[in-house]
Amino acid sequence: MALSHDPLWPRAGSWPSPDAVDDADAVLLGVPVWRTSLSPTGAGATPAAVRDALPRYGTALVGPPAIDLNEVLRIADAGDVHEPDGDEGEASVIARVRELSESFVIALGGDNSLTYPVALGAQATGLITFDAHFDLRDGVSNGTPVRRLVEDVPVLSALDTARIDPTRIVQIGIADFANSVAYARRAADWGIRVITLDEVRRRGVDDVVNEALEIAGAGSDARVHLDIDVDVCDRSVAPGCPASVPGGLQAWELRALTRAVAADPRVVSADLAEVDAAADADDARTVRLAALCVLELLAGLASR
Repeated sequence: MALSHDPLWPRAGSWPSPDAVDDADAVLLGVPVWRTSLSPTGAGATPAAVRDALPRYGTALVGPPAIDLNEVLRIADAGDVHEPDGDEGEASVIARVRELSESFVIALGGDNSLTYPVALGAQATGLITFDAHFDLRDGVSNGTPVRRLVEDVPVLSALDTARIDPTRIVQIGIADFANSVAYARRAADWGIRVITLDEVRRRGVDDVVNEALEIAGAGSDARVHLDIDVDVCDRSVAPGCPASVPGGLQAWELRALTRAVAADPRVVSADLAEVDAAADADDARTVRLAALCVLELLAGLASR
């Protein structure tokens, strides 16, 4: 559907490449990983779909006072990492994120395996996840990034990388009937702070975010990565996420959590994961929610 044009209503997206913007405040980077997904997925098409969805939205925060994100932030788009799966692909992602890490990096997945190289490239010392799942499985897949950040070191990266101390990891939105006891025990044994879906609803966004930032952002050298796995949401708002379940977060809850975490200066990068653009509803509601999360990240950044 063609979008209307109004010179007084600028649209999101179509941001210039980094070469055209000096010292960008925020940079989008496509990381279309999909090959190791535990379930069939078309998530490799999602970065392009999110970019296509962004112009459906404006860049105004209504305030008061009203501000335009394009007027307070320099935003760039670095394109996609080519063939980001596998050891060589992960090394490319790590290197590219490291190149962009003077800016706030927003990585567009792709399945959840992107969290591992993006967090390493950002030199994260702490991790916050919005996810229904622990992602502590063994092996290499979209179900393993949190475990890999604790245990693995990339074999083909020439860059120095460090594991993340699991006591600086906070997982928000973990759901009953979407995990195993074995992985719940692994999280507990490692000292990962798990804030369940029920606890989020009981305590509220602000309280949960404050605790998460205190834990993941500990230390004078804190660099926090935020992993936004959209399947933390209710299936009615995220049908394009293969593992979303009824009863998950509502869209407004995910957006509020995203903006609140991104407002903290210790948060240096974020990723959006597990949206399969090819499996979305006809109205593209999952992709549109992911695009709004991009804007919420920018809104949080602008509020610093």
